[in-house]
Amino acid sequence: MLKTIPLRTHRPLISRPRLRAAPVAVFLLAVSAAHAGPPPGDQFPQATTAPTSVERHGAWTALLERYAGGGRVDYRGLASDKPRLEAYLRQLAATRREAFARWSRSDRIAFWINAYNAYTVSMILDHYPVESIWNVTPLWKRPLGGPFKLKLMPLGHLAPSLGRPLLSLDDVEHGILRGIYGERRVHFAVVCASRGCPPLRSEAYEGPTLDEQLDAATRGFLADRAKNRYDASTNTLVLSPIFRWFSEDFQGEGGVVGWFRRFGPVEAARKLGQAGPPAIRYSEYDWSLNER
Repeated sequence: MLKTIPLRTHRPLISRPRLRAAPVAVFLLAVSAAHAGPPPGDQFPQATTAPTSVERHGAWTALLERYAGGGRVDYRGLASDKPRLEAYLRQLAATRREAFARWSRSDRIAFWINAYNAYTVSMILDHYPVESIWNVTPLWKRPLGGPFKLKLMPLGHLAPSLGRPLLSLDDVEHGILRGIYGERRVHFAVVCASRGCPPLRSEAYEGPTLDEQLDAATRGFLADRAKNRYDASTNTLVLSPIFRWFSEDFQGEGGVVGWFRRFGPVEAARKLGQAGPPAIRYSEYDWSLNER
């Protein structure tokens, strides 16, 4: 679990070298880091018996299997199938608070990860074609924090501690998944429609298999040498900027080095540290669309 510490609530952007345009507001985020304390909990009563996790997201899995193979998304193909995505979003919004309160912790976390990813895909489709998620709204209409602050999800009844009916992507990632549930592996499960973020898996997250899925997502992300790698010849560990932006989530258990040893490729993890503490550098984050 995360300690009760301020949570960084956006992705600071130092540069976007792979995009043709970089709005001034994007760069201002680099020097205006916003922090917010975690909410006081999800305010649901404790279950008297241990709830049983069940699979609930088959409709989302069916879409992912068809359009998200290989970690990239076929947005053009999915656009022709958007009614099925919209039906799944209605299914999420129709979840009753009373029923949600009886779900297992794993079921709730899986719900919020899937909601984040599905609403992100829907946001892209609403504005497709775009080069980046940062282009889904004109600069003059963009809230501070960009698309991650747009109130899109009618799911506030399932997160009463946030106190609002419509939730943003940041609300889900930072207010709920990190703030309420303290799930650090969420950084490798929520997908912001960018090539620098983790790949969108070809299956939904489900309560019964959540722990295994999150471990697999974390290992898969750390195995991507374009983002994370260890160079034994120079004793240098190169990591995704995610590990810098949310460094407070990776304190303890050996810090980011400990995370790489635990979840990184076996051979690289074995060599890491043999020559003493490694130098740590960060790769560039690619905000271009994660499109096939």
